Amino acid sequence: MNLLSIRIITEDIDRLLTFYEYVTETPLTKYTEDFAELQTPFGTLAIGSTRTLHFFGGDGIAKAAQNRTVIIEFKVTDVDKEYERLAGFLQPYIVQKPTTMPWGNRSLLFRDPDGNLINFFTPVSPEAIKKFEGKGV
Repeated sequence: MNLLSIRIITEDIDRLLTFYEYVTETPLTKYTEDFAELQTPFGTLAIGSTRTLHFFGGDGIAKAAQNRTVIIEFKVTDVDKEYERLAGFLQPYIVQKPTTMPWGNRSLLFRDPDGNLINFFTPVSPEAIKKFEGKGV
C-alpha cells in the first residue's frame, strides 16, 4: 500500500491554488473549476471545492477550513532560505519561524488561508538526513 495523496476541501479553490503555487513555486494542474492537484515525485496534494463533496455522499462528510489535526509536510532543500523567500508573504500565516526539532528536522510552520497547518522542513541531524535519503529534494 502507498499513500498517494491528501485532499483539502475548500470553499475558495482559486485562493488556495494561488497560495500553494506561490509557496511551492510549482504550478498546480487544474482539471476542473472544482479540482486541482500539486504533484510531486512522492505524492500529490489535491484541492477540491466543497462542490465536489456531493460525489462522496453529501456536504456533511467534510467541512472546509475546519482541520486542526493534520500537518501537511514538504521536504525542502533549505528551510531557512525558504523562510527568507516567503517571510513577507507568509507574515499573517506564520506559526513558528525555522526551528530545529528534537527529531532532527529544521521546520517552518505556517497555515494556508483556510487554516491548514503546513510544515516546510529540512533534515539536519545525521539520523534525519539518513532517514530521508533518496526521498526527494
